[in-house]
Amino acid sequence: MPGSLAMTSVRPRVSVLVPTFEQEHFIVRALASLQAQTLDAWEAVVVDDGSRDGTAAAVAPFLEDVRIRYLALDANGGLGRALNVALDATTAPLVAYLPSDDVMYPRHLESQAAALVAAPHAVLAHAGVRWHYNREAAGRIPGECLQLVQAMHRRTGLRWTERAELESDDLDRMYWSRLLALGAGVGTGTVTCEWVDHPRQRHKLMREPEGGINPFRSHYRVRAPLRFHTRTGNPIDEAALYRRLRERPPTPRAADGLTILLVGELAYNAERVLALEEQGHALYGLWTDTPHWFNTVGPLPFGHVTDLPRDDWCAALRRLRPDLIYAQLNWQAVPFAHEVLLASAGIPFVWHFKEGPFICLNKGIWPQLLDLYRMADGRIFSSPEARDWFDAASPGLARTRPCHVLDGDLPKRDWFAGTPAPPLSAADGAVHTVVPGRPIGLHPPVVAALAAAGIHLHFYGDFTQGQWREWIATTQALAPRHLHLHGNVAQDRWVEEFSRYDAGWLHCFTSRNEGDVRRADWDDLNLPARIATLAAAGLPLIQRDNGDAVVAAQSLARRLGIGLFYDDVDDLAAQLRDGQRMRGVRERMWQERERFCFDTHVLDLVAFFRHVIAGAGSGPRVAG
Repeated sequence: MPGSLAMTSVRPRVSVLVPTFEQEHFIVRALASLQAQTLDAWEAVVVDDGSRDGTAAAVAPFLEDVRIRYLALDANGGLGRALNVALDATTAPLVAYLPSDDVMYPRHLESQAAALVAAPHAVLAHAGVRWHYNREAAGRIPGECLQLVQAMHRRTGLRWTERAELESDDLDRMYWSRLLALGAGVGTGTVTCEWVDHPRQRHKLMREPEGGINPFRSHYRVRAPLRFHTRTGNPIDEAALYRRLRERPPTPRAADGLTILLVGELAYNAERVLALEEQGHALYGLWTDTPHWFNTVGPLPFGHVTDLPRDDWCAALRRLRPDLIYAQLNWQAVPFAHEVLLASAGIPFVWHFKEGPFICLNKGIWPQLLDLYRMADGRIFSSPEARDWFDAASPGLARTRPCHVLDGDLPKRDWFAGTPAPPLSAADGAVHTVVPGRPIGLHPPVVAALAAAGIHLHFYGDFTQGQWREWIATTQALAPRHLHLHGNVAQDRWVEEFSRYDAGWLHCFTSRNEGDVRRADWDDLNLPARIATLAAAGLPLIQRDNGDAVVAAQSLARRLGIGLFYDDVDDLAAQLRDGQRMRGVRERMWQERERFCFDTHVLDLVAFFRHVIAGAGSGPRVAG
């Protein structure tokens, strides 16, 4: 009888594994659906993977059912570990799954078990599933692997892949592929469960752009470097990439070393902050708790930064009493940085902003951004043009308190140490250019014109390519032999990989500001993060000639003599084929390339910090 509590004398046919993490509002519905099963010879174990919410209290009433047990793990160890703990705690010959945010319909277990009885050669049975609240699939959901709630399989000795080896939303890699190597899978032919759609589903937290490695790390409180690969993204091996940085001994504290609290998020090339630690300064971190995929937050995978607890950060801040708060970097950090600003009276506060102010206007956080600039003891602008824009938007802003100019996304010097590779052009005589990331402004007809001029375009980033499929298809039809697609390249291979090319593309756009900084938009003010990637490999920067317009990247490249500026494709082709000119621009880039690593600027940055500390006031901060 469904819902029976007296099952102690019946050997369970099915072990139901219920992994959960901070889903107190879902798990009651899930367990109630389990108790409503027409097949009642089951046992279930809820494995609570380090929740800090009310999950234990939500589960407690269900423990009156002797078929249900509850195991609480001290800290989150990942889905694979939770499932292996559940496998070890159960014994039935069949294994089914009920993630705590999913639902079983009454005949779910019965129909799956019957399918396995009818197909003794099969090792797995899968049910049809409802998903996205009103869609149904008889088997796999389009574009997805088989979901846990859909599956029942015979017990084997196989184990789920755990976090130390790989963290992924690809359940085929984690288990199903190895299981199905042992036997066939069969479908029940009926929809008997629901893969519940909500913003905190695990795969959504993992996949860019809604999720990603940083939202995943923050949500699950991951302490160790990750080997991370989703079904739609690039593989990331933090354990390998940052091993040397992480395992080196801490730098002894300098006699005049500062205690610096990093606040907000670190965006791209986050390991740059180690250049401060290597000068004998102590680093602490206090991070925004809702990062986007590119907003790097702690615990940082390269170590040497001690995190303050996020749940009682005000008290922790008072205990630490740092010499300086260094708050940064993009618009997602603005609300929390503003909160810390108001709570940190008496502690010198520096605000460093990289993102365009226009997003803050659109998101409704312009008042907080202005407060950060007006009330901070020191302000850092990403470019002179960004400084001038803010001064025009709020007159006198850049002059009332100390300010500094420093691009916020500069990488650490370590990634500039590779050995350059022979250029492709030396082998085939053609011109090869590269775009690491979005090919902004390189419309398909432009690439076709480049191809007609014998210029190849190498487009890097397989995740980005997935977002540009239509562009790729159109461009390949127009320039089939001159568009080349490549995967993502980690920092430690920048020099080796990109030095093969003749020049690299920045964002290509026509400025409309006519030299008036008030009319500048983000394209005008931005210094794209790829500048440092190309500089590391010694590549000249290709960009449209915007004349006398206010364009930060153009001003920088002209001042240093490291750019190629073009009006049309024929003009650019002539420059790229001018051997003497290209040798001169490449030589200047090699001479200037270390300006594009963070380490070069650390001494000036620390001098700025000391200047701010010396002049900081101690009165209360009041928002405008």
